Amino acid sequence: MKVSEQWLRTWVNPDWDTVMLSEALSLAGLEVDDVELVAPAFSGVVVAQVVQVEKHPDAEKLNVTQVDVGADAPLQIVCGAPNVVVGMKVPCALVGAKLPGDFKIKKAKLRGVASSGMLCSGTEIGLEQDYDGLMVLAEDAPIGVAIRDYLQLDDVMIDVDLTPNRADCLSVEGLAREVALVSGAAFKQPFELKSVSTQGVCPQAVEVVDSQACPKYLGCVVEGYDKTAQTPDWMVRRLARSGVRAISLTVDITNYVLLELGQPMHAFDADKLVGTLQVRHAKENESLVTLDEKALKLNAQTLVIADDSGAIALAGVMGGLSTSVSDDTSRLFFECAHFSPLAIVGKARQYGLHTDSSHRFERGVDPLLPERALSRALQLFTEIAGGQISDWVQVVNDDAMPEAAEILLRRQRLHQLLGASIEEGFVRDVLSRLGCQVSDVAEGWQVQAPSYRFDMQIEVDLIEEVARIYGYNNLPDSQVGMPLSLKALPESEQDTHMLRQAMLQRGYQEVITYSFVEEAALQKLSPEIPYVLLKNPISEDMKAMRTSLFPGLLQTLGYNQKRQQNRVRIFETGLTFSLEGEQIQQTAVIGGLIAGDVYPAGWADAARKVDFYDLKGDVENLLAMSHLHGRVHFEASQSPEFHPGQCAAIMLGDQPIGIMGQLHPQWQKPFGVNGGVFMFQIFMDSLLTMQVPKVTGISKFPEVQRDLAFVVERSMPVKSLVDCIRHHEGGLLQDVQVFDIYQGQGVLETHKSVALSLRIQHHDRTLLDDEVDSLIDAIVQNVKQTLNAQLR
Repeated sequence: MKVSEQWLRTWVNPDWDTVMLSEALSLAGLEVDDVELVAPAFSGVVVAQVVQVEKHPDAEKLNVTQVDVGADAPLQIVCGAPNVVVGMKVPCALVGAKLPGDFKIKKAKLRGVASSGMLCSGTEIGLEQDYDGLMVLAEDAPIGVAIRDYLQLDDVMIDVDLTPNRADCLSVEGLAREVALVSGAAFKQPFELKSVSTQGVCPQAVEVVDSQACPKYLGCVVEGYDKTAQTPDWMVRRLARSGVRAISLTVDITNYVLLELGQPMHAFDADKLVGTLQVRHAKENESLVTLDEKALKLNAQTLVIADDSGAIALAGVMGGLSTSVSDDTSRLFFECAHFSPLAIVGKARQYGLHTDSSHRFERGVDPLLPERALSRALQLFTEIAGGQISDWVQVVNDDAMPEAAEILLRRQRLHQLLGASIEEGFVRDVLSRLGCQVSDVAEGWQVQAPSYRFDMQIEVDLIEEVARIYGYNNLPDSQVGMPLSLKALPESEQDTHMLRQAMLQRGYQEVITYSFVEEAALQKLSPEIPYVLLKNPISEDMKAMRTSLFPGLLQTLGYNQKRQQNRVRIFETGLTFSLEGEQIQQTAVIGGLIAGDVYPAGWADAARKVDFYDLKGDVENLLAMSHLHGRVHFEASQSPEFHPGQCAAIMLGDQPIGIMGQLHPQWQKPFGVNGGVFMFQIFMDSLLTMQVPKVTGISKFPEVQRDLAFVVERSMPVKSLVDCIRHHEGGLLQDVQVFDIYQGQGVLETHKSVALSLRIQHHDRTLLDDEVDSLIDAIVQNVKQTLNAQLR
């Protein structure tokens, strides 16, 4: 919320400077993001009127002007602006004036003609201007008055960052209430709200179909006004200093009331309305073209304003183009309504919109405000443009109107949570100044929250308000004792911190990414997993819950590669989400990604890009920390996100516990990454159990080593051969190691030779040669029968 300090001080004027005012707002929980001067420092610039313009005798593009600055005689000033004409009023920098940038005005001669000053554009005095040439002032601007005083440039724009629960401060009045509350200064409405006389029944019929979504709808027709009336300069300035551009009188007044009181409003061209105006939900695929010329296809959950021709506005969000007000509009229909926050929340983002109206209605607007806001808008409009106003049409469902919360604030609970004894008179005074109705009860106070404070619902909300006004810095420091019974971590349970440390030791960096991802990313990487869509997404690219960590990791990789970080090793731990029927399942996983060079650039290591086996080594290191060491195997697999032939499922028996592989090249461009990208993901619960160490004696008897070479089909995984050998032996085989794989002369092209070293040992005695030979013969026969492998 951006607001002019001068405008704010018309409501409440504490004896504070700008810095103290900003600090007080921040300490009260309304963080001030920025304080910006409306105009930089300058002096010696006054309102002037051009009384004569003649061409410069020696310069085609220059004019010699006579300018009235309120002195005894006009000043002669040479001017090169293309828009200078007799009678216009402009800023004039007198001799001796200092303009922004420490530019001083002196008497000068331009092409031989004396010039005593300078006529200024807006940019030359530090103001924005959307046209070329001199800054044109209003016809009633008083000649000779300092331009800083006339335009009220000694002002400051205060930008307040409001939390979603403080919708009551999305107006000048709301901020003024807050300033009065924390400062103790008097709060006063700077205008007298006079009743506007009405003439005749409103010719526009209104029907509210869904009164739960719209419990109050007010409107009236205005006609016979001056269509040439312009928005006053004071209103244009206040709008501009709140970040709103002036458009036309009707639109400017509705925007002004929104900023001043916090009530969104809208005006239709009454002659463009067809039949009865309805507040209803849209029909499926009903169309609407908004004021910003965006064509929308509406769904049945969207609340709209409609007439007999169809939808003409998104309720609480934006009006439609077909009924918009133009310079030719002669009859207006002003609407002012209260919409339930649940009926508006998320609708603007759903259609790629965000407006000041939706921002307020989503958070909650005072349900008692529409009458006052409509009166204020009509008063301003008739004071500026005149006109006749019809009687109001009012459709109100009292049963659907939100009710102010009734809250019991207990004295003991207040002191318990704040750790301080707050004077009862202070508590009662704070609650009264908050706008609450307060009555004393035995336990403390019975409080009815004001209609504009949607965030006051339970007792702790009131306690928070008391603490905020009392001052967090004024609360005493006290040590809180709480008995803790820490449960010992079982020896077999592994802390997630240890897994993180293991990844860090292997050169990875931990990242934390959003659980919300783009829906298209899930459809590309894991289309087989049912995913969860958010009803109220932050944005279109964050509308689905992730089913894996890969979208976030790839986004992080792309971000780094675009910043010349070509060696990336990252990991993340977190939850993934999937649908099983109508239930949302959450699964804790750990995932990682590597790309670029294996080692940082240096003289000791030759440059080499990471490959599948670099990632496999990291994964095996992670698995070795758990009870899975030696029990997990890798199986060739296929998955949409991975390159065919470079994807492996991580298996515990017959159950997959993870997956790893190289990103499919077709996804590199969509995700904005390049080069070989290798990723893995493992279920966290499979890693959190450690193998408890067991002491076993070392055999005193010698071991026997035998080397065997088998010729097998080239397509056969070596693991199948090793498993076949391990499964056959009867407890004597201690280890099997592959030490050579040969393909070439002496071996068929369709086959390969795999050489293995077998370590055989008995724990209780020395093995005999016959026992070893018998075991070897049995292994050879089993391998031959099972895998059709031949001993080489």
